Amino acid sequence: MPSRPPAIDGLAASTLQLPPGTWSTVLDCLCERFPAITRGQWLERMARGRVIDSEGRWLTQETPYRLGLEVHYYREVPEETPIPFDEVVLHEDADLLVADKPHFLPVTPAGAHVHETLLGRLIRRTGNQDLAPLHRIDRETAGLVLFSTNPRSRSIYQALFRERRIDKYYEAIASALPDVEFPHIRTSRIVAGEPFFRMQEIDGPANSETRIEVIERGGESWRYALMPVTGRKHQLRVQMAALGAPIANDSLYPTLHRREAGDYSAPLQLLAKRLVFIDPLSGVERSFSSGFMLWP
Repeated sequence: MPSRPPAIDGLAASTLQLPPGTWSTVLDCLCERFPAITRGQWLERMARGRVIDSEGRWLTQETPYRLGLEVHYYREVPEETPIPFDEVVLHEDADLLVADKPHFLPVTPAGAHVHETLLGRLIRRTGNQDLAPLHRIDRETAGLVLFSTNPRSRSIYQALFRERRIDKYYEAIASALPDVEFPHIRTSRIVAGEPFFRMQEIDGPANSETRIEVIERGGESWRYALMPVTGRKHQLRVQMAALGAPIANDSLYPTLHRREAGDYSAPLQLLAKRLVFIDPLSGVERSFSSGFMLWP
């Protein structure tokens, strides 16, 4: 039976099902579909077996176009810059791996980050091609990420997040909110904003909820505990900014600030600090805490 191709150096293959068109070859379709990749780059990838079909056969410049053909290819970024911070593996067993992610390291490939990801590093480190993240945190956020190490038990652990049977605790440094009563429950409707990679709150039925407490008061910035009930994209960053307390060094909220590539001088002061849940296999409570710290 056809199967998904294996990861190479910790990088899973991307998949494209060829759309309707009048191309003569698969190569012509790929060149038009992905204009940022040159014809020469596609030819070079094909020569190394990095473009294959669902049966694992290498595709070449002569392979004829066929509607619906499933093409697997491996993304590449020339001279990808290493991210100079290290992850820590806090726990690993036959079903679960818990990693402590540094700021600036993406969990999975995105944009200019292909090999320099938490997933890629962990696959190369463990040799386990079956590793898969059970949830995500932003590239800018540090802290805990759970990975499934076993496809047979993966759905059982995924249900912890889907059914909200896992308690997530974050810490953040943000502007003081002396006029807000704590603990504070923030509920709001979060949808895609502009540009496409930002989110926004709008009127309407709430689809997000976060419990906010103060850990430490001090001057213009306070240390907060954030406990999201839901898991919307950028939820904590959007809600704190909407309250008038944007998280320190946030380059997206409330306004967009460009960060130069390789600038690691001001990490977002948001940390996925602790995860607590009843293990669905053993029935035992498990608790993991990040070793990273935010600025005082």
